[in-house]
Amino acid sequence: MSSSWDAWNYRQSVDRGAGSRDLVGYRVHATDGDIGKIDEASNDAGSSRLVVDTGPWIFGRKVILPAGTVERVDDEDEKVYVDLTKDQIKNSPEWDQTTTGQDDAYRGQLDTYYGDFYR
Repeated sequence: MSSSWDAWNYRQSVDRGAGSRDLVGYRVHATDGDIGKIDEASNDAGSSRLVVDTGPWIFGRKVILPAGTVERVDDEDEKVYVDLTKDQIKNSPEWDQTTTGQDDAYRGQLDTYYGDFYR
């Protein structure tokens, strides 16, 4: 992993430009297994992210995954692969569903938490 990791934009190799399919409903796969389905997906430049409903895996908790965690997307199988483990995702900062995920303080927590895995 690189020190130039960009949390809030998809990697060039993921190729999620204009005309890409919406990721809502896609399954999310961590390095050690499935973690849930995408409830919301934002492709806003500089703030792209996924809201993942983990279902019963961590008691229905929803988590935000910055777009930079996405390793690849399989549109045929409707699956998104992230390069984090289930535990790394499970231990992520608690998402306050009353925010849009754009709150500066919360975004800073996510930057720090996920960024530590990419330094």
